[in-house]
Amino acid sequence: MKFRAERRRRRPRATAAFVAVLLALVVAGGAGASLWPLGPDPSVADAAPGTAAELLASLEVKERAPKTGYARDEFGSGWLDPDRNGCDTRNDTLARDLRDVVRSGPCTVVTGTLHDPYTGERIDFLRGQDTSARVQIDHVVPLSDAWQKGAQQLDPNQRRAFANDPRNVLAVWGPANAQKSDGDAATWLPKEKSVRCAYVARQVSVKAAYGLWVTPAERDAIARVLTRCPDEPAVTGAGAPLVVERG
Repeated sequence: MKFRAERRRRRPRATAAFVAVLLALVVAGGAGASLWPLGPDPSVADAAPGTAAELLASLEVKERAPKTGYARDEFGSGWLDPDRNGCDTRNDTLARDLRDVVRSGPCTVVTGTLHDPYTGERIDFLRGQDTSARVQIDHVVPLSDAWQKGAQQLDPNQRRAFANDPRNVLAVWGPANAQKSDGDAATWLPKEKSVRCAYVARQVSVKAAYGLWVTPAERDAIARVLTRCPDEPAVTGAGAPLVVERG
């Protein structure tokens, strides 16, 4: 079983100097220590252009703000239709991430098969009051996490766009989504290790797009993942599912 992110062009290779710097920072960080002081990472010049590592180094780093005032409705009431194709974000995401999809009408996904990117499990989806929750739509950067790291300063339209951005939503197995809750990369990563590079690249890309920050512990955790894949590209455009392939 192999994971891959979206099909894409040949990726630039990171320089050996950047890999050496990042590995040294991880070793030096140790338990509980930050890899670098707050502020821009001095190794950014060594990261290959267009990579998640380069983007990570550009993010502001500081502790999270209080959760005061957070509510799901601050990001819009339910799923919207940002691309105006007549289907809401949930159904668009199910149609994108599931296989063998059957619809009722032009939009509503009623059945399909999910190869869950977080666990590697095969999940049969059946729309219904007692079955729909088996497959849930996860915000890769959780809404609560975003609220505490800059989204309070976004206007309502920007927050609605964030909650419905195709780069920031994935169809996943319900229990895995519940386990993640509103954790960032410092507290939760997918059980399936082979998808972690694409997962943190997506988090970094979304945070950069909306001007959100990371905590020192979060940036350290992401950097540790990226030492194994320093040429992992940032996610641009509409993104794509993390696809499970079975050999």
